[in-house]
Amino acid sequence: MSTLDARRTGSSLTFRQKLANFDYKASPYIYISPFFLMFAVLGLFPIIYTVNVSLYNWDLLKGQGDFIGLDNYVTTLTDPFFWNAFGNTISIFLLSAVPQLIIATVIAAVLDQAIRASTFWRMSILLPYIAAPVAVAVIFTQVFNQFGGPITGAMEALGLEPIRWGFDPFPSHVAIATMVNWRWTGYNALILLAAMQAISRDYYEAATLDGAGRIRQFLSVTVPGIRPTLIFVIITSTIGGLQIFDEPRLYDQFGLGGSDSQWLTLTLYLYNLGWDRFDFGKASAVAWLLFLIIAIIGLINLVISRRISNEGGR
Repeated sequence: MSTLDARRTGSSLTFRQKLANFDYKASPYIYISPFFLMFAVLGLFPIIYTVNVSLYNWDLLKGQGDFIGLDNYVTTLTDPFFWNAFGNTISIFLLSAVPQLIIATVIAAVLDQAIRASTFWRMSILLPYIAAPVAVAVIFTQVFNQFGGPITGAMEALGLEPIRWGFDPFPSHVAIATMVNWRWTGYNALILLAAMQAISRDYYEAATLDGAGRIRQFLSVTVPGIRPTLIFVIITSTIGGLQIFDEPRLYDQFGLGGSDSQWLTLTLYLYNLGWDRFDFGKASAVAWLLFLIIAIIGLINLVISRRISNEGGR
């Protein structure tokens, strides 16, 4: 008698039938449980615990101190270094995210065409992403070396004044953003390329018959077809850009954000609070303020992207 027949007749199930019924219902949850258990232990618990830490005068060596409520948040919001780090983060984010998305879209559109050795070129643009951040930093700190780098040498050969890459805020932001763009442009291009490959070729054939050129096809067929993926890339680039740490940390030998905090970012500011000043309470407060900033800017990007997408669809 099957389990279904036993239920219908109202007879009692055997132990083996009960075990099979439990296995059928519980197996899917057991299979996916390792991820959620690991996330709860390594992700969710530390996130929640930082809320508690941010409410205390918490020293790395002395441990939990007195309860001070929201004083860490108030102190952080009145700290000029926090607002300097916030401005630097936004500047580097804009200098990296905007050109990165434009160049990635163009590269994806080129690779979407029928070109020779397409697999080779698609693999090649991913090589910068594979490179270790330390290697990228070593290369670009030499490129942007204002005392003997190739860019400085070229400018001197042209009779121009060398750019103070390691002292002035904006040039240092450009240098760091260049490192970010070099590493992540190919990665985003492959994601956009996958979305372009999913667009039916029938649309392009119809556009060709209507007399549309390559640029017109790109604007009228490709861009509308990859809008959902483009929104995804914009959101992930926003989150990653506001959490930038490796590049500014490795831009000089000290890793403190410059002699005058010219390229001090929020994550680097958070790191310095926790591991240089041992002020875990204030560092936790900065972490939650950074979370709120990312959430707000991410929602703004999402609303703008969806509005543009809806208007384009209409």
